[in-house]
This record gives sequence, structure tokens and C-alpha cells, in this order.
Amino acid sequence: MSADALLLKDGAAMADAVRSGAVSAVALVQASLDRIAATDGRVNAFTDVVRERALRRAGQVDASLGSSNGARTRELPLLGVPFAVKNLFDIAGLPTLAGSKIERGSTPARSDAALVRRLERAGAVLVGALNMDEYAYGFTTENSHVGPVHNPHDLTRIAGGSSGGSGAAVAAGQVPLTLGSDTNGSIRVPASLCGIFGLKPTFGRLPRTGTYPFISSLDHLGPFARSVRDLALAYDAMQGPETHAPHDPGCAQRAVEPTVSQLSHGTRGLRIGVLGGYFRERAQPEALSAVDRVAEALGASKTGELPMVEAGRAAAFLITNAEGAALHLADLRQRPQDFEPLSRDRFLAGALIPAAWVARAQRVRRLYAEQAAKLFERFDILLAPSTPCAATPIGAEWFELNGQRLPVRPNMGVLTQPISCIGLPVCAVPVWGAHASLPIGVQVIAAPWREDLALRVAAALEAAGVVQAPVAALG
Repeated sequence: MSADALLLKDGAAMADAVRSGAVSAVALVQASLDRIAATDGRVNAFTDVVRERALRRAGQVDASLGSSNGARTRELPLLGVPFAVKNLFDIAGLPTLAGSKIERGSTPARSDAALVRRLERAGAVLVGALNMDEYAYGFTTENSHVGPVHNPHDLTRIAGGSSGGSGAAVAAGQVPLTLGSDTNGSIRVPASLCGIFGLKPTFGRLPRTGTYPFISSLDHLGPFARSVRDLALAYDAMQGPETHAPHDPGCAQRAVEPTVSQLSHGTRGLRIGVLGGYFRERAQPEALSAVDRVAEALGASKTGELPMVEAGRAAAFLITNAEGAALHLADLRQRPQDFEPLSRDRFLAGALIPAAWVARAQRVRRLYAEQAAKLFERFDILLAPSTPCAATPIGAEWFELNGQRLPVRPNMGVLTQPISCIGLPVCAVPVWGAHASLPIGVQVIAAPWREDLALRVAAALEAAGVVQAPVAALG
């Protein structure tokens, strides 16, 4: 199989091809670079392409395969697989933009982010940095500094955000694997709208060292991919405690808990429920249809409701506004004109929030988490829509939800924010056919530290053909 044809496959298939000698890592990476060059004028997923670095690294992979270390190199799970990262991840030699104009003048990063290093140790090859909402504050990636990301399945529509470039690059077949961040839904929303798989691990599971923060008490990092096995391969490669300073103070520093070996275990014995109430009331028919299809395939007929969910989302909103404002206060005072207008206004509003309100929001968040934990005494997995609707047109400011006219940018995360607020692990899975022409995602939610269960369920759905992540035609 040619390198170009392999780009339509997942990363595991690419690694197998490099491992067997069917294709070289250099040829595979070159094919990825060529596809980026051919398609990104329409998609606008990439803000930087590290061509020379990528080809040099791929050459090192090929050389290692032919050396005395060849047997060990062939064991690497992501051997030769091209990947890219949201541009809030440090890449040595580049300024870490975080989607902003302000950071363009910052000192280039001296080293790669921790998760970039871990993926490259697993054999993967970094090819570039990806477009995002400014400072990760948004759900649409309509970045006014570099332009919007276009959904590869319909170039007139949004890719979601804030990790829009991460979702679009995978859907467009530019790379099979990307990294993003999720504070209030920024992995699950792009995964839903772009029709790919995304994993938001438990809060504190993966180290954030070497990334530009948004809200430290809510930020998660995780992968996007075209298959569940790619998610698991990447996730397993990124797990584990940090052995060298600096350490992410929010990371639990847990030992590796492998998931790849668990994917074939299926759903037997798992108690799977569907979230009702809030999660049914804030979804359009296509989103509900997607959940119902997944529930039927899994034999999930029981429902449950998260208590305090609206209070939890309100707490997340308040914490986001206040922490974000505190982080950017100096620039808000000195160069407000260099922020995107909507980001600036939200940060300024956050700067006015009293500290007592933030403290109370954190207490509400803790109580909400305690109440949510009780639901997992009845269920191992909970299902909910990822987004209230499929991708909206670029530039659309409003959408209709159950008779209400709501602004798009904050409300694409109406169903994800209550889950990330309490740090639960989620695998977002893409459903086709619920909407006339576009994908829409479903959240497969597990109890803290049980990413293995969420991935098992996602793998079973993928094996049954209920969910899939085809490369966009880009016609």
C-alpha cells in the first residue's frame, strides 16, 4: 500500500506498515506534509508546519530500524506516525501562540511539551501546530487573527473549538493523530462536529507541563484520532508520572494503567445508562437521535440524572471567567486592542468577579462532584450528546434550541461543560446518519480513572459499525 493510501487509514495501520518495511517513515511523513500542503488552504487547520524537523525525525526512525536497535524500534506503538498539536503545546524553536496575536512576540520554546516528547518516544513524528480559539476561550475556532478552521465535511461550517484545528486535521486526513486541550469541552466539541474520536481523560491524569494554560483548575489534555485503538495507543504512551522537574502541580502522577489490552473485552457486565433531564432538554433532535442509536446498540435502556448539573455548569462558567481574567490581566491593561473582541470582553467581565464568588463556585463544584459520584454506584458508563446540534455555519452567531435563541460560541459546550467541571473521563464517538449530512458525537462517560471502560465501550461501538470516523472527501 502506498504512503498516500495509508493516510486514509489509522495510525496503528501506518505503524504496522512502517514496522513491516512496506513503507518508510520518511515516505509516510512526506505524504502527510504533501496532503497538508494540498488541503490546508481550504481547511486552515495548521498555523505552523515543522517540515525539516519532521523529515529529520522520520529519517532517524528509518535509520534506527536498520540498526542494531531495529528490534527494539519495531516495538514502538506509534512507529513513524505523523501527528500535530494544538498551538498551546510548546514546540522547541517556535513561540507558543495559544491562538493569540499577543504571544507571537514571545520567546520561542526551549523544549517540547511533555506529551509531545512522550509521543515521539513512542515513535510518532511531529509535523506541526494547529489553529485554535484565542487562549482556548471558545467553541468554534473562528480565530480572527489567522482565520477560522473549516469543517472538512462541509467547508462552510465550523469545526468546533477550542481545539478546532486538532479536530479538522484528523478529519481531513492530514494526520491520523492530534493533541488538544479540554477545559469546558474543547476536545469533545470538535470531535463531535468533525466526526472523529476524542478522549478527555480524568482531570489530573496527563501532565500539562509545557503547555499554555487556560484555566489551571479545569484544563485537561488529550488525543483526537480516527480510531479507538489510536486513542488508546496515544493515551497509553502519554500516561505515567513525571520523573524530572518541572512537574505539573495539577497532575496526579499515577502509574501507567494500560488500556490497549482492554479494548477487546467488550461491554459484557457493564452497567450502561443514558443521562436524561438536562442532557435531553438541551439537545436538538439529531443529537438525541445519535444518543438513542448508541444506547440501542449497547442495550442501554435505563436512565439517570446528574444532580446539581446546572449549578455545576454555572460554577464552571464563573471559575473560567475569573481564572482566565487573572492570567491575562496585565495584557488586558496594557494592550487590550490585541485581544479578539469577544475574548477581551469575557476576560474583562471575569476581572470584576469578587473572590468570594470564586471560592463559592469551587465549593459548589466539589459538592457537585460528590453528588455525581453517587450515580456511578448504579452505572459504569453514562451516555449523553456531545453537542446540542451538528456543525453550524461559519459566522453564525445564534442557533435555536427548544424554542430558545442562544449564542453559538458559549452554548456549543452546554453538554460538555458540566462533565469536565468535575473531571470525569469521556470518550467522544462519532455517529453518522442522525443528521442528514453531518456527523454528531456522543459522550461515553466513565467514573474517575476509568478511561479503560470508556474506551472499551467506544471500541465495541466501532467494531459494530455504529460509530466511525471516515476521512472527509474535501470535494
